[in-house]
Amino acid sequence: MKSPMDVFKKCTCCAFSWRSREEFLQDTSLELIGYQVNFEDLKLGYFLFNHLTCQSTIAIAAENFRDLYSGPVFADRLTGSESCPGYCLHDDVLQPCAAQCECAYVREILQIVRNWPKTEGRPAKIAQGLG
Repeated sequence: MKSPMDVFKKCTCCAFSWRSREEFLQDTSLELIGYQVNFEDLKLGYFLFNHLTCQSTIAIAAENFRDLYSGPVFADRLTGSESCPGYCLHDDVLQPCAAQCECAYVREILQIVRNWPKTEGRPAKIAQGLG
């Protein structure tokens, strides 16, 4: 069980904290800018966000978003094949991939995160253990 002191993510530049993944994804001061793939273990890749408040980049392991997707996960990786458009080879390409590739499910999660509804105003900062 989470304690009131727990946070989902804290910005290493300005120390702003988000209590939950939902709070993080709803924040209008964050912009999804990329995906850094780890071909050996896809859940160890990173989703990259710009924190517009302090102009820093925040990386969060893809495994933190895995439960957002419930569709098919293909067994084979097609990177480098004729059916692969090569999206995962470019950190800043966010579009979905139509290939029946092991990596395709991460591309779908990117769409979910990218299209997450934003809320007006920012969540309250967790300052020095006060929440």
